Amino acid sequence: MTRAVTAETGQALEKAAGGEVVPARKTDTADMPKEVVGKDGAPMVLIPAGEFVMGSPDGEGLDNEQPEHKVWVDAFYLDKYEVTNARYEKFMEETGRARPKFWEQLDLTVHSELPVVGVSWDDAKAYCEWAEKRLPTEAEWEYAARGTDRRRYPWGNAEPNAQLANYAKRWSHKFYDDRLEPVNSHEAGKSPFGVYNMAGNVFEWVADWYEIKYYMRSPERNPPGPETGELKVMRGGSWNFASEYLRTASRMKLKPLEREADIGIRCARSVQ
Repeated sequence: MTRAVTAETGQALEKAAGGEVVPARKTDTADMPKEVVGKDGAPMVLIPAGEFVMGSPDGEGLDNEQPEHKVWVDAFYLDKYEVTNARYEKFMEETGRARPKFWEQLDLTVHSELPVVGVSWDDAKAYCEWAEKRLPTEAEWEYAARGTDRRRYPWGNAEPNAQLANYAKRWSHKFYDDRLEPVNSHEAGKSPFGVYNMAGNVFEWVADWYEIKYYMRSPERNPPGPETGELKVMRGGSWNFASEYLRTASRMKLKPLEREADIGIRCARSVQ
């Protein structure tokens, strides 16, 4: 895609691969609100357009994180926090959606601000659409988690600890009481854009299908992920995974119908 500016109006235009000339997406976010509230009442933070290095260098991480490659991401909004049980309850009430796995174990008078878990990829997509949002792409998620300085974790390069993230806890069937933590926890572990718990607490479904070698052919601008697949990507690590999975470049995958006690939701919204 090529970019030009009209002499008459100064309007930025982009020429698509097929030759069609269309208005370019807005990249100047100076006049945009830095935080908005979604239909579901959840605060969302502005992630400005920018270029970053996605993936891991040789010798670090797994093969599915390589090669490192530059990616441009258009501006978008992202939920400041993971979706809570309280907000998911409202979604179910309004849509009649079936309860997530493990729902019978929670007490909303106590666990309302914990992240919802036990949701499939389809559940996550349905929630975001109900809230007039969408799931973030894998590239958007990683950009929001690490920014432009190639940091290993959302907070920087310091090794993880309990003040920065919720991780490496032993499995327990009572995860609502002593494993999950509120979505606004770990202030010190925020991403460079002010997003909470992008490392630990719960994995988060993203929009993309999974392909181990996708980075070898990923487009440079707004990569959407493979067109088809059998597995969906999850990002961010969780309460019962080791610190290695907290790295911003770490990629996990799972069948989209699976529902686990350490997988939740975070929604995005495009900037119009």
